[in-house]
Amino acid sequence: MTSIRKKSKAQPAPPTTLFLFGAHGDLVKRLLMPALYNLSRDGLLGDGLRIIGVDHNAISDADFAKKLEDFIRTEAANKVGNGHDPLDPVLWATLAKGISYVQGDFLDDSTYQALAAKITESGTGNAVFYLATAPRFFSEVVRRLGSSGLLEEGDDAFRRVVIEKPFGSDLHTAEALNACLLKVMTEKQIYRIDHYLGKETVQNILVSRFSNSLFEAFWNNHYIDHVQITAAETVGVETRGSFYEHTGALRDMVPNHLFQLLAMVAMEPPAAFGADAVRGEKAKVVGAIRPWSTEEARANSIRGQYVAGEIAGKPLAGYREEPNVAPDSTTETFVALKVMIDNWRWVGVPFYLRTGKRMSVRDTEIAICFKPAPYAQFRDTEVDELQPTYLRIQIQPNEGMWFDLLAKRPGPALNMANIELGFAYKDYFEMQPSTGYETLIYDCLTGDQTLFQRADNIENGWRAVQPFLDAWKEDASVQTYAAGENGPDAADELLTRDGRVWHSLG
Repeated sequence: MTSIRKKSKAQPAPPTTLFLFGAHGDLVKRLLMPALYNLSRDGLLGDGLRIIGVDHNAISDADFAKKLEDFIRTEAANKVGNGHDPLDPVLWATLAKGISYVQGDFLDDSTYQALAAKITESGTGNAVFYLATAPRFFSEVVRRLGSSGLLEEGDDAFRRVVIEKPFGSDLHTAEALNACLLKVMTEKQIYRIDHYLGKETVQNILVSRFSNSLFEAFWNNHYIDHVQITAAETVGVETRGSFYEHTGALRDMVPNHLFQLLAMVAMEPPAAFGADAVRGEKAKVVGAIRPWSTEEARANSIRGQYVAGEIAGKPLAGYREEPNVAPDSTTETFVALKVMIDNWRWVGVPFYLRTGKRMSVRDTEIAICFKPAPYAQFRDTEVDELQPTYLRIQIQPNEGMWFDLLAKRPGPALNMANIELGFAYKDYFEMQPSTGYETLIYDCLTGDQTLFQRADNIENGWRAVQPFLDAWKEDASVQTYAAGENGPDAADELLTRDGRVWHSLG
């Protein structure tokens, strides 16, 4: 894969003016600026990067840079380094020299005239516009970038736009946003970002699958019984109540994060590891998700909402008691789905997805469950009571892969045990502190779209989710689970009716 191949000989990114819209927001402070610092630490930014914050608040260039520095030291130190002082003063001073600020309204054309002047001053025509804003501004900002001529590329200058999630709120709005973007620029200029694809373990799924012939031999419905994809969080909605009330767990997580993991697991081998080939195969497999009818969608989905409970002995409020949440809210904080992929490789193999807040542990993992071996030779032994065997890929917090193997316990009786073979990344590789955005920002600066979503992939994801949204419009009831539990009881029933169980978290 292009982005994997280049890591062994990565070159500094070309001189670029990087505009960060929504510069005072948490995304810029907590993740993007620490990621840029880490790229500078690793020698991947070069000397020609200018970072320009864009927002409506008034602040000087020096004060903006100092504000970012102070925030990283106090709130995001774990993202950039260990020790007493997480920032190398010389390194930060070099990076800070290229930081400046433009005060302006996103909906005011004069703001874009100021951005054009910044590009002229930079000495390079290369520019990236990163929309770290509320989604309602995406279309408006892009239209003004286009009408101001800021998206016009020259022979030796690129112009790119990075769009954060959520990319639309349903199929109709996603199609409308794609249409808006493609009116003023080409697909190769659009970088629809999903930070899950910046995680090393996610990228390693493709390497593990396609560079190890052992895996590809059994990666099909002949050997795999089902696949589980889980993204469990212990945190609640915290300060995001207003956003979450209009979004919910399904829109927030499924058509982007979870479907990206599904695509990595289920896609066909690409003809080459370039961006177009990889993204094409991902779009195909997401497009092959069976479109449920409204009744089927209702039967194959569970909506949950956390109520008061505790985690590690700490009492926690329920979702309806969180700030900016309606006291009678029916917004889901947990969702479990069953989906089917209608192609030759995966026909008959269910994919179970679940994600939720205030669950017992923080755990994002893919658990691939294998069909049992023929048991005739082990009749009348304890083998019938053995648990299913899995290949488990943990994305966070303990990145790694583990494979179950059945082995005989020592002794005269035929007793079997489940043995885990595998590795944790931290045991084999030096893991630098990171935000998960480093690879994605670097790829955007160097023009590699492999890890970014294409328009058809986005729309296919919403097309698969739309039946669930339609079913929930008719019945918005939500089941409850106590904070610290792994979802409502009905989520277990979604699997037990098929003779299966969720893989244990943690």
